[in-house]
Amino acid sequence: MKLNLSKKLIAATAGLMLIAAAPVAGFAEDTIKLGVVGPHSGDLASYGLPSVNAAKILAEQINAAGGINGKKIELLVEDTVCDAKTATDVATKLISDGAQIVLGGICSGSTKAALPIYKDSGILVMSPSATNPALTQSGDYDNFFRTIAPDDAQAQLDVDFALDKLGYTKIAVVHDKGDYGKGFAEFAKKFLEESGKAEVVLFEGVTPGAVDYSAIVQKIKKSGAEAVMFGGYHPEASKIVTMMKKKRLKADFISDDGVKDNTFIKVAGKFAESAYASGPTDTSSNPLNKAAVAAHKAEYNADPGAFYENAYSAVLAMANAVKVAGSTDLDALKKALQSEKVDTPVGTISFDERGDAIGVGFSVYQVQDGVFVELK
Repeated sequence: MKLNLSKKLIAATAGLMLIAAAPVAGFAEDTIKLGVVGPHSGDLASYGLPSVNAAKILAEQINAAGGINGKKIELLVEDTVCDAKTATDVATKLISDGAQIVLGGICSGSTKAALPIYKDSGILVMSPSATNPALTQSGDYDNFFRTIAPDDAQAQLDVDFALDKLGYTKIAVVHDKGDYGKGFAEFAKKFLEESGKAEVVLFEGVTPGAVDYSAIVQKIKKSGAEAVMFGGYHPEASKIVTMMKKKRLKADFISDDGVKDNTFIKVAGKFAESAYASGPTDTSSNPLNKAAVAAHKAEYNADPGAFYENAYSAVLAMANAVKVAGSTDLDALKKALQSEKVDTPVGTISFDERGDAIGVGFSVYQVQDGVFVELK
């Protein structure tokens, strides 16, 4: 069965109204409390704030139309700054505040740290951007779902691109030592070695937040690498690619969706030009995507930013699940998510038994004339 709630909610952006279903049993609260967690301040805020905006826009639309099964959405927004300890404190606070479902986290490491707390309380968590494969593949977090593909998928894509499209045979793999960045890098190293087409001439971690990355750039230069594959986020990536260009290192820079953000281009400036990064496949031609972006521009007079469409899709998926389940009971929500298809800005999706979205994927992008361009 394909639910039509997402289409109706998108239509509300154009001025149409959703006819809410009559209230049903299963809710202990007068409202549905939706926690929204992620980095809302600090260096990674550009990854987290778009999810807050997506939740606010959809909550307003849903509530204006009568809510879900007669229940209004109440947002509980908390800043984790993508820090593991802060994320666990936030999880404890949200549970105390009565959160029933959670959008987030954004970074894999902080998400992983907080998931056991949510799991013990039977709370569904859905992330638009936490891509570490173990979050779903380990089987440890049956309360976790995501609207983005995992890192092993994008690592394979980046490796295939480097080998088959660019033809490189010597590649340096660098990471930021975190769950996300190192996990991506380890998969990249594995796939490169298994290919038999290339040599991993360097595999090394860097310290996040360092002022100077000249040492790693010098190691890359000595390794003879034709390309650098980086696992991590834009603050480190922008510094490394800048140093590479200043040192006139001609190796290409290839990275992950933690770098595929306009902040990378703003910080690195002209040195970002020609860099590659994988990211969620461009679905901007999708009418639901167009409407979601238009809603953001109307509300905030700006483009949405990273993972906005994935967050928007996550809220739609959870709203549909709550509607079908008639409650926020975890088992009921899981059953709905795994059996129903939902039309969203990232496409028509459902979820497999592990919590990964079916129907989403990655593409490779390149910075061309100061913007990320999807490579077909």
